[in-house]
Amino acid sequence: MRPLVPGWLHILSLVCLVLGVLCALVITIDVIRHPQQMWIMDVVWPTTALFGSVWVVWQYFSYGRLATREKMRAAKSHDAQPLNKRQTPFAIMVANGSLHCGSGCTLGDIVAEWLAFGFPAIAVAFGWTSIFSEKMFAVWILDFLLAYGFGILFQYFTIAPMRGLSFGQGLIAAVKADTISITSWQVGMYGFMAFANFYIFRHELGVRLEVDSPEFWFMMQIAMLFGFATSYPANWWLLSRGLKERM
Repeated sequence: MRPLVPGWLHILSLVCLVLGVLCALVITIDVIRHPQQMWIMDVVWPTTALFGSVWVVWQYFSYGRLATREKMRAAKSHDAQPLNKRQTPFAIMVANGSLHCGSGCTLGDIVAEWLAFGFPAIAVAFGWTSIFSEKMFAVWILDFLLAYGFGILFQYFTIAPMRGLSFGQGLIAAVKADTISITSWQVGMYGFMAFANFYIFRHELGVRLEVDSPEFWFMMQIAMLFGFATSYPANWWLLSRGLKERM
């Protein structure tokens, strides 16, 4: 029988996960009614709300809503600069860029963790038992590969349409724009998950942090916030250099 985590932590985990899902649903409903100019942002905003919850809802309604198709068309009809370019502070643009990167990382990590949980042979293929005694380290390789794949795909669908690039040019631009950002995000995420797994749960609580538990995904929510923090400086530099588009 699996050792139990403290009751308060279990309840807190459930509350935070439910809150994240509710916030994602609120944004999903709104982007269906008011689609973003860049369709990929219709995916980015609700995905990042899964871990950012109330904060992402605030950022979406305060600044994300400035980039809807209707607002962009209105600005174009008046030959004016789009609202999101005029009214979004640079610091928020950097945060938007970081969340854009984080959405790909979030989807990649979710898919990787459940794949490795459902099919342990995948973790074995990535070095569990042969290279790593800890399954987590093997899964991190899969995490990174899928996060990188989703991240580059998301960035391609942002950069290519805005710059009018061909497939090859868009792919190269996406790699330049998001490689540093995705890597810095994963560093923050991995760092906290290692701390949560080895110190908080094994050392302090005497239990294992398992993928099929609410506590794991609550820790992942926090880890994503650490990923945002470690990727923010990288995105500031990338936007300042013009390697990423301002949103």
